[in-house]
Amino acid sequence: MQLVKAAMIGDIVGNQGLETLETCLPALIMEENIDFVTVNGENAAEGFGMTESDYRRIIAAGADVVTSGNHVWEKREFWEVLETEKNMIRPANYPSSGEISQTVSGTGFVSINKKGINWIVINLQGREHMTPINCPFQVFDRLIKMFEGRASDIHPLVTSDGTTVPFALPLILVDFHAESSREKEALAYYIDGRVSLIAGTHTHVQTADEKILPKGSAYITDLGMTGNVNSVIGMNPSICIERARKQVLYHMEPAALDKPGKIQGVIAEIDAKTGNAVSIKRI
Repeated sequence: MQLVKAAMIGDIVGNQGLETLETCLPALIMEENIDFVTVNGENAAEGFGMTESDYRRIIAAGADVVTSGNHVWEKREFWEVLETEKNMIRPANYPSSGEISQTVSGTGFVSINKKGINWIVINLQGREHMTPINCPFQVFDRLIKMFEGRASDIHPLVTSDGTTVPFALPLILVDFHAESSREKEALAYYIDGRVSLIAGTHTHVQTADEKILPKGSAYITDLGMTGNVNSVIGMNPSICIERARKQVLYHMEPAALDKPGKIQGVIAEIDAKTGNAVSIKRI
């Protein structure tokens, strides 16, 4: 058994989220010997969307892939980054003109070979209590079928003793950006055994249900967020209170920078030969 570690980090909220990531992630990678990192960055630009500078800061902090969600479209100038940077992905189930080809900017998955391990990251978005885009279940099935059809392109696995295993299975990580816990759990059980790790994002509230599913996939309903801990999902509590009390859509802003930030997410240990997870713990 060759174990590798994958970390998935919850939504970055505002500049404090970025600063917290820059402070904490490099140390976390070193201390935990993490092999691969994904970070959800869709709220990095003051809580709504991303900029190219935000993306580059996240990558420089140690992320291998940056995922996103419904707010990735907030900054029109960022759409070009979705087209040019392969490590920046958006949900794969936005409307398409064909089975895989997309009509919106960017792509919903990426394949990266790192130190002899082939990693695939898929970004999906939920539909319950959100904009009802294409079915994440069906899009996942299409992507998996496509990956299986590219078996000859999968990089060989080099084990710790130098042995080469041809056409090693890719280790697949899924960021499911969704509002509904029920939808997240349903997708997790649907794809269990076909991916190594499924993590929910979007609610910014870390759940305490991390586990290994029956067929070997690691799972958590929501990674939480990276940002100000004294906040309402990273945002200014006073504004959020007024929105709730008055039902007026005041513009939300990230919480003040006078309190410490926290990084949240999970670390999963994965058997590189089988793709099955053997442990998962919260950050």
